[in-house]
Amino acid sequence: MLSADHRNVSSILTVILVAWFLLVLGAGYAGAFESGPTRPPLAVLVAFVGPPLIFAALYRASRGFRDFVLAIDLRLLTAVQSWRVVGVMFLAFYAFGLLPGLFAWPAGVGDLAVGLAAPFVLLAMLRRSPTWRRQVLGLNIAGLVDFVGAIGTGVLSSNSSIGLVADGAAHVSLGSLPLSLIPTFAVPLWTILHIVSLLQLARMKGTVSVGQAALATPSI
Repeated sequence: MLSADHRNVSSILTVILVAWFLLVLGAGYAGAFESGPTRPPLAVLVAFVGPPLIFAALYRASRGFRDFVLAIDLRLLTAVQSWRVVGVMFLAFYAFGLLPGLFAWPAGVGDLAVGLAAPFVLLAMLRRSPTWRRQVLGLNIAGLVDFVGAIGTGVLSSNSSIGLVADGAAHVSLGSLPLSLIPTFAVPLWTILHIVSLLQLARMKGTVSVGQAALATPSI
């Protein structure tokens, strides 16, 4: 059972997540994330970097928030990564000429790999495999590396002023809806989930047994 404090934090975070989604949805509808060929995609970059930085500040400043984050079920955090398989849509868009290959291939393959690996890592946790912690670590590091690579190639291949390797062809823009929700909401949210998983691994390292670590954190 969650304490009253944890329930309050959970309710507040739910409101924040909904507000965040509606904010970036509205901004996308208004064209705020469109940069055009003469400007860098600063709005998208701020939307991507901002939420993890805010999370880090809250984690450092608030003990209640920190306790809540460390109490999230690590198995749930791992299972959620299975949703990364939807990244295969980047390859579908590339096949129809809607996205540049420099972005679509690493982003699509990386997301698909992480999404397919997540159930096996979860199974290792449930079976209390001796290597489950290493597998969780690898999954989350791979997920973060994939995001960094995807954002980097997305920016460099974009039709913005810093699209140094843009092919000049007409592609759908990651700054327009519905794709703008990926770099402005989905990617920063999943980045935070990766960070939470890594924080939990760091906390439990050397302090609990494998069985205890796999089962210690309650579901939220």
